[in-house]
Amino acid sequence: MTTRRAVLIQMPVAAIAGRFALRARPAFAAGKRVTIGIDMPLTGSDAENAKFISNGALMAVDEANAAGGVVGYHIDVLMLDNGTATAGQYDPAQSATNARKMVSDPSVVAALGPMMSGSGKAMAPILSEGDLATISPSSTNPDITDPKFASAFRPMGKVIYFRTVTTDAYQGPGMANYIAEILKAKTIYILDDSSAYGIGLADAFEDQARTNGMTVAGRDRLDPQATDYMAILSKVEAHGPEALYFGGTSEAGIKLAKQAYDVLPKIIKAGGDGVFSAAMLKGAGFPAMEGWYVTMASPYISANPDVQPWIARYKAKFGPGLSAYSFTAYDAMLVILDSIRRVAEAGKPVNRSTVRDAIQAANVKTLQRVVSFDKNGDIANKVISVFQCRHRPQFADDDVLHQYQYVGVAPHSSS
Repeated sequence: MTTRRAVLIQMPVAAIAGRFALRARPAFAAGKRVTIGIDMPLTGSDAENAKFISNGALMAVDEANAAGGVVGYHIDVLMLDNGTATAGQYDPAQSATNARKMVSDPSVVAALGPMMSGSGKAMAPILSEGDLATISPSSTNPDITDPKFASAFRPMGKVIYFRTVTTDAYQGPGMANYIAEILKAKTIYILDDSSAYGIGLADAFEDQARTNGMTVAGRDRLDPQATDYMAILSKVEAHGPEALYFGGTSEAGIKLAKQAYDVLPKIIKAGGDGVFSAAMLKGAGFPAMEGWYVTMASPYISANPDVQPWIARYKAKFGPGLSAYSFTAYDAMLVILDSIRRVAEAGKPVNRSTVRDAIQAANVKTLQRVVSFDKNGDIANKVISVFQCRHRPQFADDDVLHQYQYVGVAPHSSS
C-alpha cells in the first residue's frame, strides 16, 4: 500500500538536528513543502527490521519539522512498501514500481532506501532516469555504485545512489579476515540465499578467504522459500569444515540457524548484516543463535556515550525496537535534510538536481561522525564491525543491541 503523510511534529533534538532549529523560521512558510520518498520492505520476513530502520529516518524528519522545518520548508514523507506476500520479503519488481511512483511525483526531491540490494538494483536505473538521488542506510552490494556498471545503474551519468554504510567489497573480506586471523579457522563452507545481496556478499567473502589461504570445502545456494535445508547441511557436515559462512537475510537465515544448530552444533558460524536482526533473534531463537558471528557495514556506535540521548529519544518515541541500521537511516536523513538546507540557503531552487548535487558534496556531522561520499556515492568510512550473538537472559531475546555483543573491528585486507 502507498501512503503519503506529513510526519507528526515531535520534540526537537538539541544537538545534531539543532542546526535546523538555529536556521529555521518560527513557522512554515506558506506553500513551502517538499517530499522525501522512503522505500522499505514493510511486508514479509524483513518487515520488523524495515520498521526499525524507517523509524530512524522518520525521527530525523520529525525533529526537523518540529524545529520549524528546513529553512522554512516542511518535509513530507512518501512511504512505500516494496515487500509482497508472494515474495515473502522484498520484491524487486515492486521496488521498481515504487521508484516510478517517486519519480512521477514532482514534489519528491530525494529518497531514502532501499534496505536491500536487490531492490537497489531494480530502482537505480529508474531513479537515474528521473534524476532522483537516494541514500540507502543498509544496502551493501558493491555493483550498484561500481563505475564498471554505471551504464546499468546510472544510465544518465550522474551518481544518484548513495549510502551511509560501506559495501560488501569490505564486509565480506572483513569477516573472512576475522575468521582467518582472529578465529584461526582454516577450512570454510559457504552458503548464500540466492539474492543479489547474499550472492555478492558470499562471493566477496570467498575471494578473500582463498586469498587468506583458507580451504573452501564447498559452496551451495539456498532457496529462501524452501523449508528443509537438511540435505545441504548433511553435505556440509560430511566435508567437516571448521566454519560455516552464510550470505543472506532472515527468510533463509532463520531456518538455516535452527537446522544448523542440530546438524553442526560445534563449528564456527558466521554471516553478514543480514543475520544481524530482531527477526533472526525472534525466528531462530536461542540456543540456535548462540555463538553466531556477524558483521555490520558501519562503525559500532551504540555504546558511545554521546549517542545515548538519541537512543533514549528513539525508545521514548517508538518503543524498544532498534536496529543498528536505525542509526544509519537517521544519518542518511540528516544528510538529505542538510542538503536541502544548503541549497535553500544558497538561494537555489530546491529540486532534484540541486539536492543531488548537494548530497554529492555532503560533509555532515551525524551519529557516526562526519558522513561524506566518494565520487561514486559510497561513504568514505569503510569500517566493518564484528559482533557475536551471546544470550543475555536479562534482556528480551530479540533485543538487537544487547544480544549481539561487539567484539571488534574486522581486520582490513592488505590489498
